[in-house]
Amino acid sequence: MNVRELDPARDMVEWLQLRRGLFADSTEAEHRREMAEILAEAVGCVLVVERPSSPHLAGYLCVGTRKYAEGCTSSPVAYLEEWFVAADARRQGVGKALIAAAEAWARQNGYTELASDTTLDNDISLASHLALGFTEVERQINFIKKLR
Repeated sequence: MNVRELDPARDMVEWLQLRRGLFADSTEAEHRREMAEILAEAVGCVLVVERPSSPHLAGYLCVGTRKYAEGCTSSPVAYLEEWFVAADARRQGVGKALIAAAEAWARQNGYTELASDTTLDNDISLASHLALGFTEVERQINFIKKLR
């Protein structure tokens, strides 16, 4: 399985398609703006997995850093910001390969912890994280009230 850093010259269309799978409610303009912001960040990287018999992408993840993450004892901490595997490529080791590459990136950059999050209702993400060695440290529901 070929895991590599995203090549903006050749991967943008497929990365956009994968992001649509993760963030279905976002517009193409929002995706493109966010993708440009991710690529402009000084710390972090976008990793992709090519499909076994073609240069097309089966999944991607964005790993960056945060000053703090729930349950972590170090600061700053490597943080899994986005992680998505195409539906037809799941349960084939793609997600595992991406996480291993993110862990390697984090270690090479001096981080000792890799943190992540998911929504309370995303059972697939929860199971995937747990299967790959993450430990659940907290659950939360956030509230906001608009004041007029």
